[in-house]
Amino acid sequence: MALTEHAVPSDQSLPTPALKASEMRQIVWSSVIGTAVEWYDFLIYAVATALVFNKLFFPTQDPAMGTIAAFGTYAVGYLARPLGAAIFGHYGDRLGRKAMLSITIIIMGFGTFAIGLLPTYEQIGIAAPILLVLLRFVQGIGIGGEWGGAVLMVVENAPKEKRGFLGSMVQVGNPIGNLAALGVFALASQLPEQDFLGWAWRIPFLLSIVLIGVGLFIRLKLHETPAFRQVKAKHEVAPMPVAEVFRDHKKTFFTAVGLKVAEISYASIASIFILSYATQTLGMARSTILNGVMLSAFVALFSIPLFGWLSDRLGRRTMFFLSCLFCAGFAFPMFTLLATRDPVIVSLTVVVAISFGQMVMFGVGAPFYSELFTARLRYSGASLGFQIGAAISGGLTPVIAASLMAWSGGATWPVSLFLIFCALVTAIATWAAPETAGKELT
Repeated sequence: MALTEHAVPSDQSLPTPALKASEMRQIVWSSVIGTAVEWYDFLIYAVATALVFNKLFFPTQDPAMGTIAAFGTYAVGYLARPLGAAIFGHYGDRLGRKAMLSITIIIMGFGTFAIGLLPTYEQIGIAAPILLVLLRFVQGIGIGGEWGGAVLMVVENAPKEKRGFLGSMVQVGNPIGNLAALGVFALASQLPEQDFLGWAWRIPFLLSIVLIGVGLFIRLKLHETPAFRQVKAKHEVAPMPVAEVFRDHKKTFFTAVGLKVAEISYASIASIFILSYATQTLGMARSTILNGVMLSAFVALFSIPLFGWLSDRLGRRTMFFLSCLFCAGFAFPMFTLLATRDPVIVSLTVVVAISFGQMVMFGVGAPFYSELFTARLRYSGASLGFQIGAAISGGLTPVIAASLMAWSGGATWPVSLFLIFCALVTAIATWAAPETAGKELT
């Protein structure tokens, strides 16, 4: 890959080499498209959890218990993500970023496609939910390893003054995947309930095989990052990067975990739990909720790079603090607005909650997590911090929220208090983190 005259110096600072604008665009869009495919695979399961799996794979006499069980399998995907981060982080720091991206997209594709072929509980009994959990685990392994590699392909190539903006662009793959997942489910949900639950819900899962082929083709054309090539050339490859992160970088690691807690809790409540809450508790139409979540994903296409751009000017920590303040302040008003049952108000509430409660930290987090760790440990450190935080908060939040509502007799105030607690955890982690905007990736 051709470099400009700003070649890598021989000293130890090793700033990221400047690339031609056309080369940087190719890297960014290749990562965005590949990541969109991965998130599509992961997110169609999330939508199906609230609309399908609680009825076809976990049928019980109590609808609330069926929902809790279905959200439990949703959590399995999050709990598997740290394992994927550890496995692919290890080899990503030892063998390179590119190879791991190709492997993870194949793993995700297999798990997603196989879910579309699964028999239901009525057809094979208890084997159905067991197989569903196993395939969700496979999905979690894939997405757990994918995120770090996709982000580093961009962050380790980007100039330091644009790293927040360009790094956040990778996260645009999330709303693209979300729009695609929600779009196919919205179309399928237009069918009569019998057809939707009979066969139409399988289509989004089976379509993933085509998207995987496209994503794999794109990723095979990427080049290895300069940062990893420099580490390898200087013989500084870590023999056991995951162990080194836990042994020598405990504070940085736990800071990264804490940074994820508030964001993923809002994401889980405002885009996943709300599907079940609004349809079962508030009695709202399924299509109304799906449309609201789709609108928030569309807004995120523009808000994520905006937040990344702002982080290059205001700092990563400032953006995180502002989002934490919103997360705490909106925790109670969110459910009050949802209770109006007005389709416009509900849609706008979802958009506001996701935009400022999730997407600020989601977009800015891509460069922030990466900048916290040195190049030789960056894949492992950033991936593990991101995925363990996601597992603790995101995987358990829908289950906790459903359980709290069942415990409180349908009241939402315990869920609001939980969101405030998560915001406090991330605010403390942000206070402990150094400001990394504009610094060289040494």
